[in-house]
Order: sequence, then C-alpha cells, then structure tokens
Amino acid sequence: MTLANEDLLPVAPERRTWNWWHIASLWIGMAICIPTYTLASGLIDQGWTWQAAVGAVILGNVVVLVPIALNSHAGTRYGIPFPVLARASFGVLGANIPALLRGLVACGWFGIQTWIGGWAIYKLIGVIWPGIATLPQILPAFVGLNTGEFLCFMLFWAMNVWIVLRGMDSIKFLETWGSPFLLAVGVALFVWAAVRAGGLGPMLANPGGQAVGRSGGLTRVFGAGLTSAVAFWGTMALSIPDFSRYARSQRDQVVGQAVGLPATMALFAFIGAAVTNATLVIFGSRIADPVALLARIGGPLMIMLSMAGLIVATLTTNIAANIVAPANGFSNLAPDRISFKQGAMITAVIGILMMPWRLYNNAAAYIFTWLIGYGALLGPVAGIMIADYFVVRRGGLVVNDLYKRHGVYEYWRGFNWLAIGALALGVVPSLPGFVTALRGVPARGVFGTIYNWAWFVGFLISALIYIIGMRVGAGSRERGPQGHGAVGATL
Repeated sequence: MTLANEDLLPVAPERRTWNWWHIASLWIGMAICIPTYTLASGLIDQGWTWQAAVGAVILGNVVVLVPIALNSHAGTRYGIPFPVLARASFGVLGANIPALLRGLVACGWFGIQTWIGGWAIYKLIGVIWPGIATLPQILPAFVGLNTGEFLCFMLFWAMNVWIVLRGMDSIKFLETWGSPFLLAVGVALFVWAAVRAGGLGPMLANPGGQAVGRSGGLTRVFGAGLTSAVAFWGTMALSIPDFSRYARSQRDQVVGQAVGLPATMALFAFIGAAVTNATLVIFGSRIADPVALLARIGGPLMIMLSMAGLIVATLTTNIAANIVAPANGFSNLAPDRISFKQGAMITAVIGILMMPWRLYNNAAAYIFTWLIGYGALLGPVAGIMIADYFVVRRGGLVVNDLYKRHGVYEYWRGFNWLAIGALALGVVPSLPGFVTALRGVPARGVFGTIYNWAWFVGFLISALIYIIGMRVGAGSRERGPQGHGAVGATL
C-alpha cells in the first residue's frame, strides 16, 4: 500500500515562495466573510451586548492563534501537509481518523459558505430580474429551496470548483488581490450604518434589557462565546500545515498569521456587531444576516456592488479554508487512487448533500450547536498533535518514515491506539452538553459548563493523556535526518 502521491509529498524548497504578506492575505481573505460577520451579529441576535460579542471573538482569535502558529511549525520546517503530520501521532493509517474528522467538518463549512455565496447571487439577480423567485418548482418540498435559490447555489458551487481545480497558485492569487477589496466593502457598510443610525452613539447603544450574555453572565460570554470564536478557526488550527508548508520561513508564517488573523477578525466582527445593533435603530428590528440587510439598503447599483463584494468574500474563504484541507484528507485515505483534485470533488459533493441552508438559517443552532459541537471534536486532535510534536518529539520528525509502513510511525499495524484513546477521552466530557444542545435547550449545570468550554476541555484532557501515555508506554528514541530527534513508541 502506497502512502504518498504528488500532492502529499513534502513541498520542494524552490516552491516555498509564500512570504508574510501572502500568509497575511490568506487570513484576511478567510477572516472577512459572512460567518465572521454573523459570529458576532448572531450573538447580538441572541441578546448579547456588542461589547460582549466582539470581546469574545477577539479573545478567541488571540487564543486560537497559538495552536495555529504551533501546528504551522512542522509544515514550514518539513514541507508536509496536515494528514501527513498527523501520522506522527496517530500512526500512518490512524491519521485517517483526524483527517476524516477535519474533512467532514470542512464539508459542512464548504456547504454553508457555498449557500451564502449562492444566496448573494440570488439576491443580486433578483434586483435585475425579479422573476427568478417565481420559476417553476423542480425540487421536492423537503429540500427547502425554490428553483432560483438552488440554481444560484449550484452556480456558486461551480465557481468554487473551477478555481480550486486550477491549483494552489490560483488560490494564492485570489487571496492576495481579493483582500484589500473585501476590507473596503466592510468599512463602507459600517459607514452607511453609522450615517443612517444618526452617528456612532445610537449605533453602539445597547437597548434596555440587553445583558452581558444571553444567560449566565460572564461565564457564558467567556464560555460558549469564547469557545465558538476558537472553534471557528479550530479547523484551520489543525490543517494550517497545508498552507504553511509553502512559507519561506518560520518568521514569514508567524508574522503573516499574527498580522492577518486577530486584527481582521476583530475588525469584521465589530462591523457585524455594530451594524446589527444599528439595524434596530434604522429598521426597527435586528437583521443579523448581511445578505438580507444589503438587499434592504436600496438602489440596484448599491445592491449589485454589495453582493459582488459578498461573493468575492465568500469565495476567498471557502476555497482556502474549506476545500484544501478535506481534499488532502480524502487523498490521504488512498493516495494511489485519490488525488487532490478528486478529493476536492468529494468535498464539493458532500457539501451539497448536507443541505447546509438548514443549519445556517438558525443562528442559535449555528453558534451553540455547530461551532461548539465540532470544537469539542477537533480540540482534542489539536491537543494531541501539538503535544506530540513539541513535547514528545521536540520538533523532530523522520520524514521518510511518514510515507512508509513498518517505520517509526507504524505503532500497532499502522494505528497509535493511545492517540485514538486520548481523542475519545477528550470528547466524552462534552457529549452530554452536545446532546442537550441538539434538542435546542441551552446546556446547564456541570455538563453545561464543560460543553461551553468544550474546545479547551478536550484540548487539555487529550494532550495530558497523550503525553503521560507516551512517556509511560514509552518507545525507543531514533535519530531523524539532519540530526533531528524523533520518538517512535511501540505500544
């Protein structure tokens, strides 16, 4: 069985051309998107103050920058993608477990972002041709979309697929040139809201009765809100080696991410929160969905420009954050049969089948079930990978053995059951809260508190169990290439 193909092999030094601005542009392009806006606006729609909503997002992104930068290190040092790096801790075959978990979450995100882009196209065409809303119905009622909405969804889906099939250079170009335009669109929307609301005072005033959090005060703010903000990029905290392996140096990847992520998320989350607050003054009710808001601003030219901006914003995020990682993950399942492009198509098809419009249209389900729920799943994976690379192996990997059976990372028939067990034990404490959230009821009590901090709880539990287990279960110490030490444990 082969464990390598052209897409999974280390990136050659001459192809590592991304400088800090390319990395920063990647994050700016990903962070300026509708879900960033709705992460804060959705919290306000749930009854939070704008200060609490934006504060949770800012703190969450400063926190998640740490595991992102740590997981990036191996990608930049060795030129390897996330599924290959996961082989060091989970085994050469066991790595398929975290890769698939990450991939399936990304499929959900791909579907959500594609629905948002398709919805923007639908609104844009509706300005020019209102008849799109009355096309003959061709879909069964259970799908929940009219014909025009579905056709626009598929049109945006095709745009994503076309760009990603052209390769990583097309993605790099899109992210670099799209970012400044996206910032301008966000600032313009903020200025419009401030003028229409009568200034920053009315715009940023919290209506009477609005509390720090929906319930539970500060605990809920720095629990569910912070976990949602961290989990928002919890996917990229795992798969960031897919991009950092193209960086010229560790300095480029660290500076680029520090410049591009927290500040951009803070700015766009603030715009989302402030504009949503202003809609209560302007329209008499909160409008958390920016697509619906832009459709009400008025004027065909304004709507067309706004929707074009939303389409570009969604496209840059979707391709970088939600196609590259699962494409590599699916390719890792059978490298000799599934290429990166075939993995991308698998992702795109699953994104349709998940009917993402049903999830995204419910703000409470989106934040308190979707974001926290998958955070509980991926936090433990991040804890294990970071603990393995920095604590157990101290940055040393035997790269050749990551691509072959019966090497340092074989463990037991290709699986490191200690890592798999640590993953399971990290997820278990959050399950009662997740089940409660699925019923549409806020998780309370001890299990509610654990669930509100799911990403952090899972990260710490799994990391500690893994470190203790690897040191007790031990293994032999090998010498990697260029003198880098690497630990290979046989359990």
